[in-house]
Amino acid sequence: MHSLEEKKEQFARLLNIMSDLRKQCPWDKEQTFESLRTLTIEETYELAEAILNDNKVEVSKELGDLLLHIVFYAEMGSETGDFDIVDVIDKLCTKLIYRHPHIYGDVDANNAEKVKQNWEDLKLKEQGGNKSVLAGVPPSLPALVKAHRIQDKARSAGFDWDVKEQVWDKVKEEIGELQDEIAVMDKDKMEAEFGDLLFSIINAARLYDINPENALERTNRKFIKRFNYLESQTIAKGLDLKKMSLEEMEAIWQETKKE
Repeated sequence: MHSLEEKKEQFARLLNIMSDLRKQCPWDKEQTFESLRTLTIEETYELAEAILNDNKVEVSKELGDLLLHIVFYAEMGSETGDFDIVDVIDKLCTKLIYRHPHIYGDVDANNAEKVKQNWEDLKLKEQGGNKSVLAGVPPSLPALVKAHRIQDKARSAGFDWDVKEQVWDKVKEEIGELQDEIAVMDKDKMEAEFGDLLFSIINAARLYDINPENALERTNRKFIKRFNYLESQTIAKGLDLKKMSLEEMEAIWQETKKE
C-alpha cells in the first residue's frame, strides 16, 4: 500500500484541483451547499450499493466521489471564512481522540459493545447532559434506518428488553392490534398499528444483530430476480402474465426458487 507521504501528496493534489475547479469551472462555481446536498445523498447510496455488491473496485470509486463532496463543502466554507478542510479534520481528530479514551486515555474497554457505550456516554457529556438521548438521530433519515437508530440509542440509555426473546411477545401483540383495526377498517388506526408492527420487527432484528435495511434489500433483490425469471418464462411459453391464474404463476415461481 501507499506510504504516508504519498497519501499526503495525493490529498494535497485533490485540494489544489478542487480550488482550481471552483475558480475556473462554470458548473463548479455555481454550486452551493443546498445544490450539492441531494447529490451527496445520491453518492452515499451509490457507495452503499457498491458495498452491498461486495465490489471493491466500485467501493474505491464511490469513496472518491464522496471524498470530492467533502472537500467541495470545505472549499466553499473557506470562501466565506466559516471553515476550511483543516478545521474539518482538526475537529474530527479531536473528537476521535476524546471518544476513544481506551486508546488515548486510561479507560478500560475490551470489547466493541463497551466501546460503543463509552462513545454514547461521551456524546451526552459533550452536550452538557441536557439534550435527549435521541437528539443525535437525524430527522431526515429514511424511516427504516431511523427506527433502527432510535432503538439503538434508547438501548444505550438502558431502555431495552431484559431477555431478547421477549420481543416476540411484543411482535405478536402488535399483530393482534393491527388485525383488530383491520376488522373495523379504520384506515388511520390501521396505519398507526402497522407502523407499530414494523417498529417491533425492526427492534427484533436489532436484538438478533441483524441490520434490517440490509435484510430488506436482500429480499428486494431476491424478489426482483425471481420476478424477472417469472416474466421471462411466461414470455418464452407464449403466455400473458396478466391473464395467468395465480396457480400458474405459483408453479413458475417455485421454479425460480430452484434456479
